[in-house]
Amino acid sequence: MVHDDKTAPRSLQQQPAREGDSLQRRAQAQGSQVEGEGSYTATRAYQKNIREYLDKSNLQSDADAARPKSDSEAREIEQAEREGRSHSKGER
Repeated sequence: MVHDDKTAPRSLQQQPAREGDSLQRRAQAQGSQVEGEGSYTATRAYQKNIREYLDKSNLQSDADAARPKSDSEAREIEQAEREGRSHSKGER
């Protein structure tokens, strides 16, 4: 039997337990802070890794290694770029 008391204040009505709640409680008990999408911690770690890469890497040699190895590979890359742009709203 479902009891639907519309006169009870909303704050007193019990909400069904969600599966994610137990996962969040477990993560918090282990000392981690659940941040979800847009995690500040992940953003800081990503930016730190990018800075370290830029400080330690040789960008010119990376750029040279990324160049097409042949004319046919260059044409394939250009075709892929055209195909990608055809699906873009901004660039055509």
